[in-house]
Amino acid sequence: MHKLAISDGWLTRAEQCRSANFNQRPPGQTPRLLVIHNISLPPGKFGGGYIQDFFLNRLDTTADPYFTTIEALQVSAHLLIERGGQMVQFVSFDQRAWHAGQSSYRGCDNCNDFSIGIELEGADDIPYTEQQYQQLARVTAALLRYYPDLTAEQIAGHAEIAPQRKTDPGAAFNWRYFSQHLRKEVSG
Repeated sequence: MHKLAISDGWLTRAEQCRSANFNQRPPGQTPRLLVIHNISLPPGKFGGGYIQDFFLNRLDTTADPYFTTIEALQVSAHLLIERGGQMVQFVSFDQRAWHAGQSSYRGCDNCNDFSIGIELEGADDIPYTEQQYQQLARVTAALLRYYPDLTAEQIAGHAEIAPQRKTDPGAAFNWRYFSQHLRKEVSG
């Protein structure tokens, strides 16, 4: 399998669906934290393209009653990794995606300013797929090569940077298994 590459902040092997929900990083801020999230729309259900619609501000609120509770939100992530391993990029890694919300990491607030957010299509209590672990490791290795301020020690779950508000990627995410995949990608 070929190593993934990044060009001008875009993953060369991901589908691009450019979201309007981003802005410039503050001056002097570069990616130095990777935040792993999960998302499923409606909660606990997979497929249907609703995540893409949500990040592109075109979610049909009549498709599910839950959608009316999130219709006013304008959020995005840099990248989504679907259950089958397909990757969709919404925001350039060089830009500030709106994924972390009110957050803090090692004493630094506003994690969106200096982080990259990757969403896994999933839920806290549903095991992630092998394809997702493999793609996440491949993407992470590419990010580590591309951004010198980002290291393997600076990877956190959303719950770690917003513990009062968030629980993802949840107990179903196997950090040790992900780390094994990442070590293989980095060394290979």
